[in-house]
Amino acid sequence: MKIFRISFVALLLLSAISSVAQNTLPDWAMGGFVRVRGKNPVISPNDNTYFWCPMQKDSIAWESNDTFNPAAAVMKKNIVVLYRAEDKSGQGIGKRTSRIGYAVSRNGTDFTRRPTPVFYPDTDSQQKFEFPGGCEDPRVAVTSDGLYVMLYTQWNRKVARLGVATSRDLIHWEKHGPAFEDAYDGKFLEHWSKSASIVTQVRQGKQVITKVNGKYFMYWGENAVYGATSDNLLDWAPILDDSSRLKPFIKPRSGYFDSDLTECGPPAVITDIGILLLYNGKNNGGSRRDPRFNANAYCAGQVLFDKEDPTKPIARLDVPFLRPMEAFEKSGQYKDGTVFIEGLVYHRKKWYLYYGCADSRVAVAVFDPKHPVAGDPVPAK
Repeated sequence: MKIFRISFVALLLLSAISSVAQNTLPDWAMGGFVRVRGKNPVISPNDNTYFWCPMQKDSIAWESNDTFNPAAAVMKKNIVVLYRAEDKSGQGIGKRTSRIGYAVSRNGTDFTRRPTPVFYPDTDSQQKFEFPGGCEDPRVAVTSDGLYVMLYTQWNRKVARLGVATSRDLIHWEKHGPAFEDAYDGKFLEHWSKSASIVTQVRQGKQVITKVNGKYFMYWGENAVYGATSDNLLDWAPILDDSSRLKPFIKPRSGYFDSDLTECGPPAVITDIGILLLYNGKNNGGSRRDPRFNANAYCAGQVLFDKEDPTKPIARLDVPFLRPMEAFEKSGQYKDGTVFIEGLVYHRKKWYLYYGCADSRVAVAVFDPKHPVAGDPVPAK
Protein backbone atom coordinates (compact mmCIF):
# COMPACT_ATOMS: atom_id res chain seq x y z
CA MET A 1 0.00 0.00 0.00
CA LYS A 2 2.85 2.42 0.82
CA ILE A 3 4.50 1.69 -2.56
CA PHE A 4 1.18 2.42 -4.33
CA ARG A 5 0.80 5.73 -2.50
CA ILE A 6 4.34 6.80 -3.38
CA SER A 7 3.80 5.87 -7.03
CA PHE A 8 0.50 7.74 -7.11
CA VAL A 9 2.12 10.90 -5.70
CA ALA A 10 4.94 10.59 -8.22
CA LEU A 11 2.42 10.37 -11.06
CA LEU A 12 0.65 13.49 -9.82
CA LEU A 13 3.94 15.38 -9.71
CA LEU A 14 4.88 14.24 -13.21
CA SER A 15 1.45 15.26 -14.47
CA ALA A 16 1.79 18.73 -12.94
CA ILE A 17 5.27 19.18 -14.41
CA SER A 18 4.18 18.07 -17.90
CA SER A 19 1.17 20.39 -17.86
CA VAL A 20 3.33 23.54 -17.91
CA ALA A 21 6.33 24.55 -19.97
CA GLN A 22 9.43 26.49 -18.98
CA ASN A 23 9.21 30.11 -20.11
CA THR A 24 12.77 31.13 -20.92
CA LEU A 25 12.80 34.75 -22.02
CA PRO A 26 14.97 35.99 -24.92
CA ASP A 27 17.93 38.26 -24.18
CA TRP A 28 16.12 41.36 -25.45
CA ALA A 29 13.21 40.96 -23.02
CA MET A 30 12.92 42.21 -19.45
CA GLY A 31 12.43 39.69 -16.68
CA GLY A 32 11.38 37.39 -15.39
CA PHE A 33 9.55 39.31 -12.70
CA VAL A 34 9.19 37.62 -9.34
CA ARG A 35 6.16 38.31 -7.17
CA VAL A 36 7.13 39.49 -3.70
CA ARG A 37 5.92 36.69 -1.45
CA GLY A 38 4.11 37.60 1.74
CA LYS A 39 3.52 41.19 0.59
CA ASN A 40 0.98 40.93 -2.23
CA PRO A 41 -1.42 42.44 -2.78
CA VAL A 42 0.29 45.63 -1.64
CA ILE A 43 -2.83 47.83 -1.98
CA SER A 44 -6.42 46.71 -1.36
CA PRO A 45 -9.80 48.47 -1.00
CA ASN A 46 -10.48 50.46 2.16
CA ASP A 47 -13.98 51.11 3.49
CA ASN A 48 -12.87 53.66 6.05
CA THR A 49 -11.39 56.52 4.02
CA TYR A 50 -13.72 59.33 2.99
CA PHE A 51 -13.44 62.24 0.60
CA TRP A 52 -15.72 65.23 0.01
CA CYS A 53 -16.53 64.96 -3.69
CA PRO A 54 -16.92 68.39 -5.30
CA MET A 55 -19.04 66.88 -8.06
CA GLN A 56 -21.45 64.84 -5.93
CA LYS A 57 -21.46 67.30 -3.01
CA ASP A 58 -21.20 64.43 -0.58
CA SER A 59 -18.71 62.50 1.52
CA ILE A 60 -17.67 59.42 -0.48
CA ALA A 61 -15.90 56.21 0.53
CA TRP A 62 -13.75 56.78 -2.53
CA GLU A 63 -11.62 53.58 -2.46
CA SER A 64 -14.13 51.19 -0.94
CA ASN A 65 -14.92 49.01 -3.96
CA ASP A 66 -11.67 48.46 -5.85
CA THR A 67 -8.06 49.69 -5.96
CA PHE A 68 -6.16 48.73 -9.10
CA ASN A 69 -4.32 49.72 -12.33
CA PRO A 70 -1.43 51.70 -10.83
CA ALA A 71 1.21 54.09 -12.12
CA ALA A 72 4.56 54.28 -10.32
CA ALA A 73 7.41 56.77 -10.00
CA VAL A 74 10.52 57.38 -7.89
CA MET A 75 10.47 60.45 -5.64
CA LYS A 76 13.32 61.24 -3.21
CA LYS A 77 14.48 57.62 -2.95
CA ASN A 78 10.91 56.41 -2.40
CA ILE A 79 8.54 54.64 -4.75
CA VAL A 80 5.19 56.36 -5.16
CA VAL A 81 2.26 54.39 -6.57
CA LEU A 82 -0.69 56.28 -8.00
CA TYR A 83 -3.56 53.82 -8.11
CA ARG A 84 -7.04 53.91 -9.54
CA ALA A 85 -9.72 53.67 -6.86
CA GLU A 86 -13.43 53.12 -7.34
CA ASP A 87 -16.26 53.96 -4.99
CA LYS A 88 -19.59 52.11 -4.74
CA SER A 89 -21.61 54.54 -6.82
CA GLY A 90 -22.60 51.96 -9.43
CA GLN A 91 -22.41 48.33 -10.46
CA GLY A 92 -20.10 46.86 -13.08
CA ILE A 93 -16.77 47.77 -14.66
CA GLY A 94 -16.76 51.39 -15.81
CA LYS A 95 -20.03 52.18 -14.02
CA ARG A 96 -18.52 53.71 -10.87
CA THR A 97 -16.49 56.87 -10.36
CA SER A 98 -12.70 56.51 -10.39
CA ARG A 99 -10.20 58.70 -8.59
CA ILE A 100 -6.43 58.37 -8.18
CA GLY A 101 -4.90 57.62 -4.80
CA TYR A 102 -1.35 58.06 -3.55
CA ALA A 103 0.80 55.50 -1.72
CA VAL A 104 4.49 55.81 -0.81
CA SER A 105 7.08 53.18 0.11
CA ARG A 106 10.77 53.10 0.94
CA ASN A 107 11.20 49.44 -0.04
CA GLY A 108 8.59 49.13 -2.77
CA THR A 109 6.38 46.69 -0.90
CA ASP A 110 5.18 48.33 2.34
CA PHE A 111 3.06 51.38 1.58
CA THR A 112 1.65 54.34 3.47
CA ARG A 113 -1.45 55.77 1.81
CA ARG A 114 -2.90 59.25 1.84
CA PRO A 115 -6.49 59.25 3.15
CA THR A 116 -7.85 61.28 0.23
CA PRO A 117 -7.25 61.07 -3.52
CA VAL A 118 -4.71 63.36 -5.18
CA PHE A 119 -6.44 63.43 -8.58
CA TYR A 120 -10.16 63.33 -9.33
CA PRO A 121 -13.06 64.85 -11.30
CA ASP A 122 -13.59 68.42 -10.14
CA THR A 123 -15.48 71.56 -11.05
CA ASP A 124 -12.72 72.56 -13.45
CA SER A 125 -12.11 72.83 -17.17
CA GLN A 126 -12.03 69.03 -17.54
CA GLN A 127 -15.27 68.06 -15.81
CA LYS A 128 -17.11 67.46 -19.10
CA PHE A 129 -14.47 64.84 -20.00
CA GLU A 130 -14.06 63.28 -16.54
CA PHE A 131 -17.46 62.98 -14.90
CA PRO A 132 -19.25 60.80 -13.94
CA GLY A 133 -16.78 58.04 -14.92
CA GLY A 134 -13.72 59.66 -13.44
CA CYS A 135 -9.95 59.59 -13.87
CA GLU A 136 -8.63 56.14 -14.71
CA ASP A 137 -5.53 54.05 -15.41
CA PRO A 138 -2.63 56.50 -15.01
CA ARG A 139 0.89 56.07 -16.41
CA VAL A 140 3.59 58.39 -15.07
CA ALA A 141 7.10 59.26 -16.20
CA VAL A 142 9.50 62.03 -15.18
CA THR A 143 11.79 64.42 -17.05
CA SER A 144 15.45 64.87 -16.17
CA ASP A 145 14.58 68.12 -14.36
CA GLY A 146 11.91 66.52 -12.18
CA LEU A 147 8.63 67.25 -13.97
CA TYR A 148 6.24 64.31 -13.64
CA VAL A 149 3.98 63.76 -16.64
CA MET A 150 0.84 61.68 -16.22
CA LEU A 151 -1.19 60.27 -19.08
CA TYR A 152 -4.54 58.98 -17.85
CA THR A 153 -8.00 58.12 -19.12
CA GLN A 154 -10.69 60.78 -18.92
CA TRP A 155 -13.97 58.84 -18.73
CA ASN A 156 -17.30 60.62 -18.99
CA ARG A 157 -19.05 57.31 -19.82
CA LYS A 158 -19.38 58.39 -23.44
CA VAL A 159 -15.88 58.63 -24.91
CA ALA A 160 -12.57 57.62 -23.32
CA ARG A 161 -9.84 60.20 -23.93
CA LEU A 162 -6.17 60.37 -23.03
CA GLY A 163 -5.66 63.28 -20.65
CA VAL A 164 -2.39 64.97 -19.68
CA ALA A 165 -1.41 66.32 -16.26
CA THR A 166 1.88 67.47 -14.70
CA SER A 167 3.27 67.74 -11.18
CA ARG A 168 6.48 68.43 -9.28
CA ASP A 169 5.55 66.39 -6.19
CA LEU A 170 3.05 63.74 -7.41
CA ILE A 171 0.43 65.26 -5.09
CA HIS A 172 -0.50 68.61 -6.61
CA TRP A 173 -1.40 68.30 -10.28
CA GLU A 174 -2.14 70.65 -13.16
CA LYS A 175 -4.56 69.31 -15.75
CA HIS A 176 -3.78 70.16 -19.38
CA GLY A 177 -6.73 68.52 -21.09
CA PRO A 178 -7.00 65.83 -23.79
CA ALA A 179 -3.66 64.87 -25.34
CA PHE A 180 -5.02 64.97 -28.90
CA GLU A 181 -7.28 68.01 -28.53
CA ASP A 182 -5.43 70.25 -30.98
CA ALA A 183 -3.82 67.72 -33.32
CA TYR A 184 -4.95 67.86 -36.94
CA ASP A 185 -7.54 70.56 -36.13
CA GLY A 186 -9.17 68.41 -33.47
CA LYS A 187 -9.67 65.39 -35.73
CA PHE A 188 -9.07 62.91 -32.89
CA LEU A 189 -10.72 64.74 -29.99
CA GLU A 190 -13.79 62.50 -30.20
CA HIS A 191 -11.76 59.40 -30.99
CA TRP A 192 -11.61 56.72 -28.28
CA SER A 193 -8.07 56.81 -26.85
CA LYS A 194 -6.49 55.10 -23.83
CA SER A 195 -3.29 53.70 -22.36
CA ALA A 196 -0.21 55.82 -23.14
CA SER A 197 3.39 54.72 -22.57
CA ILE A 198 5.95 57.54 -22.86
CA VAL A 199 9.43 56.45 -23.95
CA THR A 200 12.05 56.61 -21.18
CA GLN A 201 15.69 55.67 -20.65
CA VAL A 202 17.86 54.92 -17.63
CA ARG A 203 20.50 57.64 -17.29
CA GLN A 204 22.88 57.83 -14.34
CA GLY A 205 20.69 55.39 -12.46
CA LYS A 206 17.43 57.27 -13.09
CA GLN A 207 14.63 56.40 -15.50
CA VAL A 208 13.74 59.62 -17.33
CA ILE A 209 11.69 60.72 -20.34
CA THR A 210 13.85 60.70 -23.48
CA LYS A 211 13.34 62.06 -26.98
CA VAL A 212 13.41 59.79 -30.03
CA ASN A 213 14.61 61.40 -33.26
CA GLY A 214 14.28 64.86 -31.73
CA LYS A 215 10.73 64.46 -30.37
CA TYR A 216 9.02 62.99 -27.35
CA PHE A 217 7.39 59.71 -28.27
CA MET A 218 4.65 57.60 -26.77
CA TYR A 219 2.93 54.35 -27.59
CA TRP A 220 -0.80 54.26 -26.95
CA GLY A 221 -3.97 52.30 -27.65
CA GLU A 222 -5.80 49.10 -26.74
CA ASN A 223 -7.24 47.68 -29.98
CA ALA A 224 -3.76 48.05 -31.47
CA VAL A 225 -0.53 49.78 -30.51
CA TYR A 226 -0.30 53.23 -32.08
CA GLY A 227 2.12 56.10 -31.57
CA ALA A 228 2.21 59.85 -31.07
CA THR A 229 4.87 62.57 -30.92
CA SER A 230 5.18 65.85 -29.04
CA ASP A 231 7.48 68.84 -28.71
CA ASN A 232 6.31 69.79 -25.21
CA LEU A 233 4.87 66.62 -23.56
CA LEU A 234 1.45 68.29 -23.38
CA ASP A 235 0.20 68.41 -26.97
CA TRP A 236 0.47 65.16 -28.89
CA ALA A 237 -0.02 64.28 -32.56
CA PRO A 238 -0.95 60.69 -33.45
CA ILE A 239 1.16 59.02 -36.14
CA LEU A 240 -0.82 58.46 -39.33
CA ASP A 241 -0.38 56.23 -42.36
CA ASP A 242 -0.39 57.32 -46.00
CA SER A 243 -4.20 57.46 -45.94
CA SER A 244 -4.23 59.85 -42.93
CA ARG A 245 -5.54 57.10 -40.67
CA LEU A 246 -4.05 55.92 -37.39
CA LYS A 247 -1.05 53.71 -38.13
CA PRO A 248 -1.06 50.47 -36.10
CA PHE A 249 2.38 49.14 -35.15
CA ILE A 250 1.17 45.80 -33.77
CA LYS A 251 -2.30 44.25 -33.61
CA PRO A 252 -3.97 41.35 -31.80
CA ARG A 253 -2.94 37.91 -33.11
CA SER A 254 -5.35 35.04 -33.61
CA GLY A 255 -4.43 32.03 -31.49
CA TYR A 256 -2.23 33.97 -29.07
CA PHE A 257 -2.70 35.34 -25.55
CA ASP A 258 -3.18 38.82 -27.08
CA SER A 259 -5.82 37.72 -29.59
CA ASP A 260 -8.38 40.36 -28.54
CA LEU A 261 -6.48 43.46 -27.36
CA THR A 262 -2.91 44.78 -27.25
CA GLU A 263 -3.11 47.53 -24.64
CA CYS A 264 -0.02 49.58 -23.81
CA GLY A 265 1.43 49.18 -20.33
CA PRO A 266 3.97 51.23 -18.34
CA PRO A 267 6.46 53.72 -19.83
CA ALA A 268 8.51 52.15 -22.62
CA VAL A 269 12.27 51.82 -22.06
CA ILE A 270 15.16 52.36 -24.47
CA THR A 271 17.63 49.48 -24.12
CA ASP A 272 20.92 48.68 -25.85
CA ILE A 273 19.11 46.93 -28.68
CA GLY A 274 15.80 48.75 -29.08
CA ILE A 275 12.77 50.32 -27.45
CA LEU A 276 11.02 47.86 -25.16
CA LEU A 277 7.27 48.15 -24.65
CA LEU A 278 5.53 46.03 -22.03
CA TYR A 279 1.85 45.66 -22.86
CA ASN A 280 -1.38 43.99 -21.75
CA GLY A 281 -2.74 41.28 -23.98
CA LYS A 282 -6.36 40.21 -23.69
CA ASN A 283 -7.30 36.72 -24.82
CA ASN A 284 -10.27 36.52 -27.15
CA GLY A 285 -13.45 34.94 -25.83
CA GLY A 286 -14.25 33.11 -29.05
CA SER A 287 -12.56 31.16 -31.81
CA ARG A 288 -9.52 33.45 -31.99
CA ARG A 289 -8.39 32.71 -28.42
CA ASP A 290 -5.34 30.84 -27.21
CA PRO A 291 -6.94 27.82 -25.48
CA ARG A 292 -4.08 27.61 -22.97
CA PHE A 293 -5.37 30.72 -21.20
CA ASN A 294 -8.78 31.69 -19.88
CA ALA A 295 -11.09 33.36 -22.33
CA ASN A 296 -10.95 37.16 -21.79
CA ALA A 297 -7.97 36.89 -19.43
CA TYR A 298 -5.38 39.69 -19.41
CA CYS A 299 -1.73 38.59 -19.52
CA ALA A 300 1.43 40.68 -20.00
CA GLY A 301 3.57 40.68 -23.14
CA GLN A 302 6.61 42.48 -24.52
CA VAL A 303 7.51 43.86 -27.94
CA LEU A 304 10.80 45.37 -29.08
CA PHE A 305 10.85 48.30 -31.50
CA ASP A 306 13.69 49.62 -33.64
CA LYS A 307 15.66 52.44 -32.00
CA GLU A 308 15.87 54.43 -35.21
CA ASP A 309 12.30 53.74 -36.28
CA PRO A 310 10.09 53.43 -33.17
CA THR A 311 7.13 52.41 -35.35
CA LYS A 312 8.88 49.22 -36.50
CA PRO A 313 8.53 46.10 -34.30
CA ILE A 314 11.54 43.77 -34.52
CA ALA A 315 10.70 41.13 -31.88
CA ARG A 316 7.66 40.05 -29.85
CA LEU A 317 6.96 37.44 -27.19
CA ASP A 318 4.65 34.65 -28.28
CA VAL A 319 3.66 33.78 -24.71
CA PRO A 320 3.14 36.11 -21.74
CA PHE A 321 5.93 36.74 -19.25
CA LEU A 322 3.36 37.39 -16.51
CA ARG A 323 -0.08 35.80 -16.32
CA PRO A 324 -2.83 35.39 -13.71
CA MET A 325 -1.66 32.64 -11.36
CA GLU A 326 -2.26 33.79 -7.80
CA ALA A 327 -5.69 33.72 -6.16
CA PHE A 328 -5.76 37.52 -5.84
CA GLU A 329 -5.14 37.81 -9.61
CA LYS A 330 -8.23 35.74 -10.35
CA SER A 331 -10.71 36.94 -7.74
CA GLY A 332 -12.36 40.35 -7.78
CA GLN A 333 -14.58 42.20 -10.18
CA TYR A 334 -12.76 40.59 -13.16
CA LYS A 335 -12.85 36.87 -12.42
CA ASP A 336 -11.48 35.70 -15.78
CA GLY A 337 -8.06 36.66 -14.43
CA THR A 338 -6.05 39.84 -14.86
CA VAL A 339 -2.52 41.05 -14.43
CA PHE A 340 -2.76 44.57 -15.85
CA ILE A 341 0.67 46.22 -15.89
CA GLU A 342 0.94 50.02 -15.71
CA GLY A 343 3.73 51.03 -13.31
CA LEU A 344 7.41 50.31 -13.94
CA VAL A 345 10.27 51.97 -12.03
CA TYR A 346 14.01 51.48 -11.78
CA HIS A 347 14.87 51.56 -8.08
CA ARG A 348 18.09 50.47 -6.38
CA LYS A 349 19.26 48.73 -9.56
CA LYS A 350 16.11 46.61 -9.82
CA TRP A 351 12.91 46.97 -11.82
CA TYR A 352 9.64 47.11 -9.87
CA LEU A 353 6.51 46.31 -11.86
CA TYR A 354 3.13 47.31 -10.38
CA TYR A 355 -0.04 45.86 -11.80
CA GLY A 356 -3.77 45.59 -11.26
CA CYS A 357 -5.16 42.25 -10.10
CA ALA A 358 -8.60 41.27 -11.41
CA ASP A 359 -9.53 44.98 -11.45
CA SER A 360 -9.60 44.90 -7.66
CA ARG A 361 -6.13 45.12 -6.05
CA VAL A 362 -2.52 46.17 -6.69
CA ALA A 363 0.48 43.83 -6.62
CA VAL A 364 4.21 44.08 -7.34
CA ALA A 365 6.78 41.85 -9.03
CA VAL A 366 10.52 42.54 -9.21
CA PHE A 367 13.18 41.90 -11.86
CA ASP A 368 16.81 41.85 -10.77
CA PRO A 369 19.03 42.19 -13.88
CA LYS A 370 21.91 40.54 -11.98
CA HIS A 371 19.79 37.44 -11.37
CA PRO A 372 17.48 36.89 -14.35
CA VAL A 373 14.90 34.11 -14.07
CA ALA A 374 12.28 32.58 -16.32
CA GLY A 375 8.90 34.14 -16.95
CA ASP A 376 5.72 32.67 -15.55
CA PRO A 377 5.38 29.04 -16.68
CA VAL A 378 2.87 28.58 -19.47
CA PRO A 379 0.46 25.68 -19.98
CA ALA A 380 1.83 23.13 -22.44
CA LYS A 381 0.12 22.84 -25.80
